[in-house]
Parts: sequence; C-alpha cells; structure tokens
Amino acid sequence: MKMTERAQQLVRTRTPFVHATVVRAQQPTSAHAGDEAILLQDGTIEGFVGGQCAQNSVRKAALGALQSNESVLLRVLPDGDLQFPEAPGAAVVVNPCLSGGALEIFLEPQVPAPLVRICGATPIADALAEMCALVGFDVQRGVGEADSPDSLTDTTAVVIASHGGPEAETIRAALDSGVGYVGLVASKIRGASILDELGLTEAEQMRVRTPVGLPIGAKTSAEIAVSIVAEVIQAIRKGGLAIPVRLSSVTFEALDPVCGMTVAVGPDTPHLTIDHVDYWFCGSGCRTSFAEAKTGS
Repeated sequence: MKMTERAQQLVRTRTPFVHATVVRAQQPTSAHAGDEAILLQDGTIEGFVGGQCAQNSVRKAALGALQSNESVLLRVLPDGDLQFPEAPGAAVVVNPCLSGGALEIFLEPQVPAPLVRICGATPIADALAEMCALVGFDVQRGVGEADSPDSLTDTTAVVIASHGGPEAETIRAALDSGVGYVGLVASKIRGASILDELGLTEAEQMRVRTPVGLPIGAKTSAEIAVSIVAEVIQAIRKGGLAIPVRLSSVTFEALDPVCGMTVAVGPDTPHLTIDHVDYWFCGSGCRTSFAEAKTGS
C-alpha cells in the first residue's frame, strides 16, 4: 500500500499518526531524500527513514510531535564534527550509532479533527451539527440515550441538547471518560439542579458548562449553535482543551545498555531477556554486542 493510501485510511478511521519525510541526507547513510514513513501511536514504523538507530531517534521525536500536535524538523547527526547545513529551529539529536552520515527529517503529526458528540434531536442539536461541520469539527449524533464512558474516549466535547432524557447520566459518562468540555443546553436554574444532584467535585464542575455557549445574547437555534461552537473553539485555542491522543500503554523509554542511547520502545524495538531482566537496544548491533558480552560467546 502506498503511503498516501495508508495515510488516507488512517484519517478515515481517526487514527493519529506522524508522516515522516527525509528532506536531506548526507552519506554514508541508508536513507535518501524523499524516503518516507508513517509512525503510529504504539511506535510502529511503516516505511523507511533510515536504519534502526536513526529510526529510534525518529520514533522518539514522532511520539512527542503527536502529543504536542506540532510539526518538527529533526536533525539526526553522528557523534563528532560534521559539516551539515544549518536549519534554524530544528530539533537536533546526536546519535552515537550513526556511521558518519546525517539526516534531516520532517515530522508532520496528523491528529484527527476535534470530535463533538451531540446528544438530542432538537433544532438546536441540528443547527449545532451543521455549525460544527462548517468549522471542520467531526460530529457524532446521539438521540436521547446515555453514553458509556468507553464510547467517548476519542471525544473532545459533548453537548447535550435533548431538553430532557438521561442528561445527568450522559454528563457523568462524559466526565468519567475524561471529556474536557461538557455542555448542557438548559436554563440556569434547571442546569444547576441537574449538577447538584450529580454531586460533582470542583474539578468536574469546571468541565461542565450550563447554560452552554458564550454569552452573546443568542435567541434562535442557529445563534445558540454559534455561541456553543465559539465556546468550544475558545476552549481549544485558549483554554488548553486537548484533542485526545492516547499513546499506547506499551510505549515507553528505556536506556540502551551498550551505547547509552534513550530508546523509545515500540513493537519492533530490538530486545533481549537475560536472567529474567528485559533490555532494549537502539539497533541489532548493540543487541549483538550485549548478548556476546553477557554470554561470553
């Protein structure tokens, strides 16, 4: 499968990934300008942007780019002096395993658009769905049912515009799943009554908006929808509301016992278990050296 096709597939399934492209390579190195790869949340690398040592540096930087949702120009340099063109603003790592070459790799995170879950089949809910799509948000609709926490793990914001039904249960499920913005379309008195019966902590109360939307004097369904979308945008751009990107629980860092390099452990990271102790390596060369030293063979 071509990289563009794979990227499109991941976008359709709302799977975060990083697109890595080699923009400059100085020999000796196994990668060439134009080589590319896709890096997934669990550290898996699909494609080629250098040998195992370079891949480790790319993996670590890519996982950081996913969490920050900011592109990175990564310069992977060998240990020692090297005449390599400057790149202001680039992130530089010195890789002791490189065989004298150098790489410059552009890492572009692809994080799904904010996902807004809209509960209800009211005119406000309909107008809100249209307005969210207009500003580039992804939308899920629910009609009257309470969501389970597991169904909301990829959700940026939940807005309840049902004017009744399991509103309290939906708020509870959204909070339990870690949703940072929960909006309830209700009067000030009715909204306060629902929150009181939930017995929310102070931190949970900070995540719930009711009445929902910025106070712009909205009256019509469309105007209320505008005020809600504006508040969600404000929460993302100014309030630190993050689009959920959860790195795999199996992704962690370890120290290569041979070269001392910090290794971002993924499914294809070289690994050894000796005397019930796990070791991870930047490449197969370090793993072979370590195994020989331990076994004496």
